[in-house]
Amino acid sequence: MQITFFGTSSGVPTRSRNVSSVALRLPQRAEVWLFDCGEGTQHQLLHSDLKISQVTRIFITHTHGDHIFGLMGLLATYGLAGNPTRIDVYGPPGLNDYIKACQRYSFTHFSYPLKVHTVQPGIVYEDDEYIVKCGLLKHRVTAFGYRVEEKDRAGRFDVEKAQELGIPSGPIYGKLKRGETVTLPDGQVINGADLCGPTQIGRKFVYCTDTVFCEGAVELAQDADLLIHEATFAHQDAELAFQRLHSTSTMAAQVALTAGAKHLIMTHFSPRYAPGNDIQLNDLLQEAKAIFPNTTMAYDFLAYEVPRRE
Repeated sequence: MQITFFGTSSGVPTRSRNVSSVALRLPQRAEVWLFDCGEGTQHQLLHSDLKISQVTRIFITHTHGDHIFGLMGLLATYGLAGNPTRIDVYGPPGLNDYIKACQRYSFTHFSYPLKVHTVQPGIVYEDDEYIVKCGLLKHRVTAFGYRVEEKDRAGRFDVEKAQELGIPSGPIYGKLKRGETVTLPDGQVINGADLCGPTQIGRKFVYCTDTVFCEGAVELAQDADLLIHEATFAHQDAELAFQRLHSTSTMAAQVALTAGAKHLIMTHFSPRYAPGNDIQLNDLLQEAKAIFPNTTMAYDFLAYEVPRRE
């Protein structure tokens, strides 16, 4: 699980920060999943070591422009990126209508299968390795946060010990690696769990934006290894946050603390905290760290590997 930030500003891009988009890279599958796709996301992709051809899933939190204005451009380019396969897009009601309207008025044809999934709170995607869930946040329009759970994996299979026990290689190894019990031709009964190291606990990544502090975000973020949460405003501007249903730095920290998250990375910062102003982004970081010390401030192209638990 490798995270790359493509945009960390709120509302509008700045000289140093694009609008919202975060990439989740799954190296073992050569896949990239995007969370939001603000204007300029495909340009940010071009300046990274990720490839547009590896994008397979896009999860949209809500339909405000700074989270979706880059979507149609990226989808149109994807068909020209060599051997396009399929993209699944997940998001709130109205997203499919938006994409179809953009296609109609721009005369855009997709040369690959595109499936748009209208999400509801709960599981929105699952395969053998991952589960993706979404939950309602509290914003001016319908908005969802997303939680990606990596399924637990069996520990490392001890090939040397298997060979010492005279276990022939082949399909039997696969069963033992999955922790199954196998009876050998000579009558030996082998418990696969005895040949595997400790179970690798799956990692949990959560993405919450845009929202004011709410129980939905806390529920999604329970025991997360990484929580990415918006922090549009400083604590001093809490009244603005409540009016616009965005979060302050202290709200983001409170979500992380209440949910028992391991690490908080804040993003979606208002341009009002640019260098030279009375309140700057480092002030937001210090506010959050006073509540939740393991807090980091995101910036464009920040790359972060979600660590495995010991």
